[in-house]
Amino acid sequence: MKEAIALNQKNLPLFAEKLACPQYDRSRVKAGIVHIGVGGFHRSHQAYYTDRLMNESDASDWGICGVGLRDADRKIGDILEKQDYLYTLIVKHPDGRIENRVIGSIVDFLLGCDDPSAVIDRMAHADTKIVSLTITEGGYNFNAATGEFDCMNPAVKHDIANPGHPQTVFGFLTAALKQRRAAGLPAFTIQSCDNIQHNGNMARKVMLAFAQEQDADLAEWIATEVKFPNAMVDRITPVTTADDIRYLESELELKDEWPVTCEPFIQWVIEDSFSNGRPSWESVGAQFVPDVTPYETMKIRLLNAGHSVLGLLGSLHGHPTIDVCVAETLFATYLRRFMDFEVTPVLEPVEGIELDDYKDCLIERFGNPNIKDNLARICLESSSKLPKFLIATIRENLANGGSIEYATLVIAAWCYYSDKGVNQHGEQLDIVDAMKAELHQAAAATARDPLAFLKVEPVFGDLVYNKTFTHTYTTMIQAIYENPKIGQHMQAVLFGRE
Repeated sequence: MKEAIALNQKNLPLFAEKLACPQYDRSRVKAGIVHIGVGGFHRSHQAYYTDRLMNESDASDWGICGVGLRDADRKIGDILEKQDYLYTLIVKHPDGRIENRVIGSIVDFLLGCDDPSAVIDRMAHADTKIVSLTITEGGYNFNAATGEFDCMNPAVKHDIANPGHPQTVFGFLTAALKQRRAAGLPAFTIQSCDNIQHNGNMARKVMLAFAQEQDADLAEWIATEVKFPNAMVDRITPVTTADDIRYLESELELKDEWPVTCEPFIQWVIEDSFSNGRPSWESVGAQFVPDVTPYETMKIRLLNAGHSVLGLLGSLHGHPTIDVCVAETLFATYLRRFMDFEVTPVLEPVEGIELDDYKDCLIERFGNPNIKDNLARICLESSSKLPKFLIATIRENLANGGSIEYATLVIAAWCYYSDKGVNQHGEQLDIVDAMKAELHQAAAATARDPLAFLKVEPVFGDLVYNKTFTHTYTTMIQAIYENPKIGQHMQAVLFGRE
């Protein structure tokens, strides 16, 4: 095997016959978008759409400047800089076919913890029209049960007191918007690309709550001038592995230190509400609609919740990845019954979508044997995901007298998962959650108080006071603690429905 050639702008012509490469002049591209949170999903989704747009039309004003706010973002920044901000997107089809594409829409990267002023100035620059976000649910710093902004967070308190040296995304956004207002520039759009229902509304709510604490006059200007479009985003993007890097080296003789792998399916539904112009993403497959609510509710309650169902139950069972779960009839059947019996009855009709076809597609996507989506990734930060993905469905079914058994077993499994930290074979689980210690402490008290886990108010709110739910939950939690073989409990729920 020949020595792999480093991916960078100078070497790009060497790869042009092997895979798709940018066909536009990257030296002419301006950063019209500043994106905070340059992870795998952003690079497989928004940056991919933007790269396609630049290839198909003159969209040179819509390049992306990536931003990381933490020292943990240094690695991706260093690698992107070394590669002239190029990276490879590896699209893996269920039939084994692989499409490779070099993405060139990112043209710069700044690290906020090193130089806050540089990030603020870039956001405040006249070229910047949109600041987009993939900061995960936890990055919005809201109480999951109440939905209110947490002003007592130490980093938030620091930013309120030190507006020129922010640490949080809200501090940076507020500082940049203040500069723009002072310079007489129009506001930029703040565009959430996170898996949160009404993500634009949430971004607006927490942004205004922060700005009100720091500068009430500026908060009023933001409320009037800044647009926060809601959007639904979708593309399964597992963590990059060493095998992905080796694949490019062996098959294409290309050395990319941090490629991205993803499924072929992609979707982006956006409300057309922007402060200062936008790219024509609709020409490359995005969908602009007046109201994204039914689309995002469908996706969050089916896909994201479905991931959590498989992630938590599969983790206790000992499965490693989503596709392995779906390959087992028990898990595939349980997931489909959850979708049919508990989610579908609480969904509103979605224009242009046949729900049975959508659910069939989800099962096929989850079962893609070439997308090895690790369950540890699926389960990370469950405390910020489950209130929106799963618990909201439980609440609606409780109000409507609907089924809650499928989802309740997942909550009971999460308690055992948080308490013991091992699967049914005694193997250690990799648990990553900002509330890990609090969840463990509550779950560990289950033996003396079966409802202890439900008393974590930021996650469950007042659910512990619902007798219908607690009766079902108590029965399940006691059964799991007596016998942690989760498959038997899944069968009990399935057979109970027949």
